[in-house]
Amino acid sequence: MTHSPASPPPTPSPLPPVLPGTGLTRHRRLREQGSLDRADLEAVLDAGFVCHLGVVVDGHPLVVPTVYGHDGRWLYVHGSVASRSLAGDTPVCVTVTHVDGLVLARSVFEHGVNYRSAMIHGVPRKVTDPEEKLAGLRLLTEHSAPGQWSYARAPSRKELAATTLLALCLRTASVKIRTGPPDDGDGPDAALGLWAGVLPLTAVWGAPEPDPALPPHITPPEHIARREGTRHGPPASGGIP
Repeated sequence: MTHSPASPPPTPSPLPPVLPGTGLTRHRRLREQGSLDRADLEAVLDAGFVCHLGVVVDGHPLVVPTVYGHDGRWLYVHGSVASRSLAGDTPVCVTVTHVDGLVLARSVFEHGVNYRSAMIHGVPRKVTDPEEKLAGLRLLTEHSAPGQWSYARAPSRKELAATTLLALCLRTASVKIRTGPPDDGDGPDAALGLWAGVLPLTAVWGAPEPDPALPPHITPPEHIARREGTRHGPPASGGIP
């Protein structure tokens, strides 16, 4: 495939270590949980592969769950060319959230959630350059299933034509992270004699389940089989690999 001279792929400078604060990314509540560090943003994105794309279509808000991929500068999402949520050239908000546990306090008012979340704002562009589109789809596939792009059949020209790929710059983004026990351990409710703490939540990949139509001799390739019992993304410190 060759580049389309009408729409060459953009080459923005690398994002700074600390993302710029804007009216959209400034933390107004629970500021101690907020971060504009690029490394924190990338860690949240690396740990997942499903995001929620929020966009207004025909005057009505839509929030669409979809898979994503990123390269540290651009977040890529894709879908059918018929999808109204992927029209591009309109402001969107993309969120990624991981729930790490329930924070169970002595009073219901102090209950909470340990979580990691990222919020990205901007106007996505529709990827029209053939090489960038193929590279973006590969990035998206490899983000959710590393090794699968080389293993499975590549998309055909017809399939590529039926697919829309959007690229959203990661520059306007923010992160919030909550960790630790309840906040009422040193308050009056501590004298109630009630249990309080954290109920952790961990998601791991299970054993691969074969398509019933598969011949018995076709077994899962190594890049799929080795994920059983692991978490998605880079290993978490002190957690399941």
